[in-house]
Amino acid sequence: MPLSDEEQRLLEQMERALAADDPKFASTLRGSRLRSRNRRRAMLGVVGFVVGIAMLMTGVILVGSQGSGALTVVSVAGFVVMLASAYVALTYWRRASAPDEVVRPGSDKVTPMRTSSGRSSSGFMDRLEERWRRRRDSGL
Repeated sequence: MPLSDEEQRLLEQMERALAADDPKFASTLRGSRLRSRNRRRAMLGVVGFVVGIAMLMTGVILVGSQGSGALTVVSVAGFVVMLASAYVALTYWRRASAPDEVVRPGSDKVTPMRTSSGRSSSGFMDRLEERWRRRRDSGL
């Protein structure tokens, strides 16, 4: 049963209020859906890679047993499917395992979220800069 226009409007208003009130939580919720979609696409890429291997091997076996050059197309197609599937699987797997990011409201800047150890995933130099700012702001 679809939502009415009024219910849809209220839901969108609640989503905007949540994003404005707690952007980190809203980003985490959006990120989990995106992560699962990327993992699903990566798994489809792996399945495509296996299908490509099967096509390649079928073509090689058929060409070897029958000696027909026309079946070479199956092997070439299998290789192309393997190549494309490997690209898709690796691309989406990297996106799925990338660190979470938070988009600040009213800003185009995307900043990495802090990991459970409290360190930023952006690197050593950023941590040093943060320490320097804290020392300078504390008046030492």
